[in-house]
Amino acid sequence: MTRRVLTRWLIVLLGLHGLVVCAGFFSPYNPAEQDRNHVYLPPQLLHLVDPTGHLHFRPFVYPWKLRPDTPDLREEDTAHPLPLRFFVNGAHYRLLGVFPARLHLFGGEDTRICLLGTDAYGRDQFSRFLYGGQISLLAGFLGAALTLLLGTLVGSVAGYFGGLIDDALMRFAELFLALPWLYLLFALRAFLPLAVSPLKAFFLIIGVIGAVGWARPGRLIRGVVLSAKERDFVRAARGFGATDRYLLWNHVLPETRGVILTQAAILIPQFVLAEMTLSFLGLGVPEPVPSWGNLLSNLQQYSVLVSYWWMYLPALLMVPFFLGYLGLASSLQERTETYMIERRSLGGVT
Repeated sequence: MTRRVLTRWLIVLLGLHGLVVCAGFFSPYNPAEQDRNHVYLPPQLLHLVDPTGHLHFRPFVYPWKLRPDTPDLREEDTAHPLPLRFFVNGAHYRLLGVFPARLHLFGGEDTRICLLGTDAYGRDQFSRFLYGGQISLLAGFLGAALTLLLGTLVGSVAGYFGGLIDDALMRFAELFLALPWLYLLFALRAFLPLAVSPLKAFFLIIGVIGAVGWARPGRLIRGVVLSAKERDFVRAARGFGATDRYLLWNHVLPETRGVILTQAAILIPQFVLAEMTLSFLGLGVPEPVPSWGNLLSNLQQYSVLVSYWWMYLPALLMVPFFLGYLGLASSLQERTETYMIERRSLGGVT
């Protein structure tokens, strides 16, 4: 049952990440393309039935028009439906960041179709959400990879060699655990230059968030290493003259695989939130490069909060990503616990 649940969560996450990885294909427009004539345009809803009750097999939307009695409000212009065109040529992009392409999943004919509305510059929110996910999710992946690399290195050395090395490394880890990581994140980022290019800012964020979160996975890995090095098969290999490097690489570290995978599923959404927080406060990837953090930065304005409800929609679309990782982490933890119980019942035999 656990394997089925784990597979389902993996399929969900792969589908969601596929949308982001292939953002150029699924998004109709360039995320930096502006249309100052249509700022803060509400989302255009997809329709299959027109006002006369006729069913259409091709989805369509209605353009927005200003109400004659209230110029500040818009209403759908039902007299001019705009059908969606599938597999259309549009803005240039690089599929998977490598292959140049122009083919988009959908678009409009001589008009813009904005399913999530537009922002203060008339940029398509749907396109910015998909492209912004590439930045935020990649930051989460790379930050988690750096953290787990440091945590695995520190935890394995501390747990395997013990003694003064273990005491020194664990006291250092406890110092990091005692510090509030969010404020430490702000403090580290504050010492770094603010006026940097988007690429440099991206790698600075990865370095900062990856350097502050290694302590907890490091302690967990240390506990697994402490248990694994006392297993009978490890002692037998040591008795046959196996070196410490060989024992660590071939017998001890493989036992930490479940903990590392579980921690990865937990850390990735945490670090995505960290990147979002920094970008939301203007300390992350700067405009016009989209990220999930600066996508929500418009919500700092009171006028946006009370007048343009669709600016919340990107935040709602992020929820399935975080729920997917939480479900994956729970399934991995259950699978790891089951594996450990089976290993104990077999007496640690490989």
